Amino acid sequence: MQYLRAGLGSSLSIAMLLVSSTLCAQQAAKPAAAPPPPAAAPPPAPASLSQSLGVVVFPAKNQSAATQSSDEGYCYGWAKTNTGIDPMAPPPTQAAAVAPPPPDPGGQRVAGAARGAAGGAVIGAIAGDAGQGAAIGAAAGAMHGGAQKRRGQKEAASQQQQAQANADAQAKAAADAQKQTYNKAFTACMEGKGYTAK
Repeated sequence: MQYLRAGLGSSLSIAMLLVSSTLCAQQAAKPAAAPPPPAAAPPPAPASLSQSLGVVVFPAKNQSAATQSSDEGYCYGWAKTNTGIDPMAPPPTQAAAVAPPPPDPGGQRVAGAARGAAGGAVIGAIAGDAGQGAAIGAAAGAMHGGAQKRRGQKEAASQQQQAQANADAQAKAAADAQKQTYNKAFTACMEGKGYTAK
């Protein structure tokens, strides 16, 4: 009987071992579950009016955040009314009004060819063949006229780019001056309400 119990016990152990190894094999065959996606970062806190204007405001009289927000809203409107400037809606920038260069109908090449032919005819007459001299002079004059045309086009394009750059610089300077004027008014209002503003 003891042997029977010992045989049953070892059979039971073997059966349990087989079931356990089968379960492990099934678990290994299953694809691993994808890890959960990382938690999304919280959205950044909205900037206060003073922060969006680039003005640092300190509550010198221990005003609460709600009071400061209300005071900033009031001073935003006050500065807008008194300066006529709305920094949240700046005026659209205007492109430089530069006239395009006038179209060239090819006159420079024709004029160059005519001048070259006349000069070539004179030189050819001295050398003994005015016709060949005129043809050579016309070809050289046409090439010279074409080079002048290309040079003129490059100069016109360069002038237009320079005018646009100047207009952009003037627009930026005007926008910076408006922002500075507005920020002075906003700062004065906030200081009047008991804040330190810079």
